[in-house]
Amino acid sequence: QVQLVESGGGSVQPGGSLRLSCAASGTRFRINANDWYRQAPGKERELVARITNDGNTNYADSVKGRFTVSRDNAKNTVYLQMNSLKPEDTAVYLCNADVHYYTSRDEIVAARVWGQGTQVTVSS
Repeated sequence: QVQLVESGGGSVQPGGSLRLSCAASGTRFRINANDWYRQAPGKERELVARITNDGNTNYADSVKGRFTVSRDNAKNTVYLQMNSLKPEDTAVYLCNADVHYYTSRDEIVAARVWGQGTQVTVSS
C-alpha cells in the first residue's frame, strides 16, 4: 500500500506564495505520475498540474506562469510552488499518484492514491 500526505497549506494575502508538499510512503512501490487537484466550495474538482516520473509537466491554463510542479524522486515527494496567488486560487488542494506496488504475495498492483488535502486560502 502507498499513502500520500500533503502539507504546506495556509492563509496568504493576494500576491503571496505558498509551497505545497506531497510525500509518499510505503514499501516496494513506484510512482508513475503525480497530479495536483483543487476543489473550491460549490465547484467541480479541477486538475491544476501534473508531473510524470521523468519530469514532464502540464498545467491548467488558470495557473500557467504562476504555479510550478516539481518532484524529488529520492524523497518520493512532489511539490507545488504557487506564486502570485489570487483569491480564486482558494480551495482544498489534493495530491494524487498513479502507482505500481507489490503486494505481500508479490503481485503487482496498479492504483491511484489520494492524499487527504490541504486548505489554501487567499484573502486580504
